[in-house]
Amino acid sequence: MTGLQAGLKDRHLSMIAIGGVIGAGLFVGSSTGIATAGPGILLSYALVGTLVVLVMRMLGEMSAANPTSGSFSAHADRALGRWAGFSIGWLYWFFWVVVLAVEATAGAKILEGWIPAVPQWGWALIVMIVLTATNLVSVGSYGEFEFWFAGIKVVAIGAFVVVGLLAVFGVLPGADTEKAGLGNLTDHGGFLPHGAGAILTGVLLVVFSFMGSEIVTLAAGETANPRKAVTKATNSVIWRIAVFYLGSIFVVVALLPWNDPSIEKKGSYVAALDSLGIAHAGQIMNFIVLTSVLSCLNSGLYTASRMAFSLGERGDAPKAFARTTSRGVPMAAIVSSVVFGFVAVFFNYKFPDSVFLFLVNSSGAVALFVWLVICFSQLRMRRIIQAEAPEKLVVKMWLYPYLTWATAALIVFVLGYMLTDTEHDGRTTVLLSLLVAAVVLIIAFVKEKVGGGARAAEVAAPPGEPLDDAVKTP
Repeated sequence: MTGLQAGLKDRHLSMIAIGGVIGAGLFVGSSTGIATAGPGILLSYALVGTLVVLVMRMLGEMSAANPTSGSFSAHADRALGRWAGFSIGWLYWFFWVVVLAVEATAGAKILEGWIPAVPQWGWALIVMIVLTATNLVSVGSYGEFEFWFAGIKVVAIGAFVVVGLLAVFGVLPGADTEKAGLGNLTDHGGFLPHGAGAILTGVLLVVFSFMGSEIVTLAAGETANPRKAVTKATNSVIWRIAVFYLGSIFVVVALLPWNDPSIEKKGSYVAALDSLGIAHAGQIMNFIVLTSVLSCLNSGLYTASRMAFSLGERGDAPKAFARTTSRGVPMAAIVSSVVFGFVAVFFNYKFPDSVFLFLVNSSGAVALFVWLVICFSQLRMRRIIQAEAPEKLVVKMWLYPYLTWATAALIVFVLGYMLTDTEHDGRTTVLLSLLVAAVVLIIAFVKEKVGGGARAAEVAAPPGEPLDDAVKTP
C-alpha cells in the first residue's frame, strides 16, 4: 500500500495538540525571561501567545479546507507559488533537524546525571535510536508514545498550577508559603522593574518556546476525520496557551520574587517547587523536563519526516521521500531526517562553539518566517477557497483581512527588533537565518527556472478526495 494511513486516533491528536504547545523551552528558557523582564514577562508570554493563537487560526482555516501532511508548506505552494512551498518546507525541515540534536543532547545530560556509567554521547545515541524505531514502526506507535509523553507533561503542569495557586493564596497544607503571594508581582521594583522595553526583550526570549503548535495540522492528515480534527485543535489553542503558559508562569512569579537568585540557578519551575519545601523537587522536575525533551524529539522526528514526505510528493525533494511502507510509514524521509540529526549531534560534541552554534543560530528565526508565510498564504488562500469551495470554510480567521495584516506587521516588527538585540544574540540569529533562507530561495528559483516551472505533483488532497475532484470552480 502507498501513501500515509489514518493511523492516529482522536485521543492521539488531542494530546498532540495539547502537548505541542508545551516544549522543553518552557521549563528551560523561562528563567532568563523572568530575570530580564521581571513579572512583566507575563505580558511577553501574553503577546506571543496572542500571536500564536492568530497564526493557528489562519493555519486552521487553510488546513480544515485542505488537510495535508505538508500543512503550511503545501498551502504556501498553492497560494504564493512553488518557490514559497519549497523554501518554507525545507527551512522548517532544517529547523526540526537541528532541534533533534539540541533535544537529544539535553535529554542525554539528564540521563547521564542519573546513570553516569553511560557517557552523554551514548545516551544521545540511545534516545535517537529508540525514537527512530518508534517512528519507523507505524504512525500509531508515534501517536501512542506522544500520547503518554504529552500526558505526563499536561498532568505535571496542571498539578503545578493547582498546587502553586493554593500556595499563593495560603491554603496549601504543610507547605512553606512565606515567600509566596500576589505581592511578588509588584513589591520588588514594580511590575516592570526594567521598564516597558523589557517586554519586547522578553518576547525575543520566549517566542521560540512556542514553536510546535502547528504540528497538529501536519498530523491531522493521518487521522480518520482530518477536517474535524483540525477544527477541534484550532478552537482549543486559546485555553491551552492560557493554562499551560500564562497559568504556570503566573504561578512562578507569584510564588517567588522575580529577582530571587534561585530562579536562574535552579530554573524557574524547580526554584518555585523548592520554595514550598516539596521534597525531591529538583528530580521531579528533571523527570518532567526529560519527558518534554523526549516528546519534542518524538514530534520533531515525526514533523521533519512528514514535511520531507510532502516535499517529495510535490517533486521538491527526492521521490524516495514520498514512498511509504505497507504500514504507511515514509521510511526514506524518516531515515534521512535522522541521519542529519545524528550529524548535528556529532557537531554538537565535536564543534559546539562553531559549526553547531551556526546551525542553532541559523535556524532560530525560522519560526517567525513560518508564521509570516502562513499570514501571506492565508490572505491569498481565503480568496481561492471562497471562489472554489466556500462550504469548506469551516474555520474562519477573525476580522479578515485586517487581523491577518496586523499579525504579519507584528511579526515583522519582532524580527526588526531582534536586529537591535546584541545582548541575547537576536541580531546574529536573524542575520544567519536570513542567510540560510536566502540560500534556500536561490535554490528554489534556480530549480523552478531549470524545471520550466512545471509542477511535478499537485498539492496533496485529503485521503480519498483528490483536490481536482473535491474543489470545483462554480
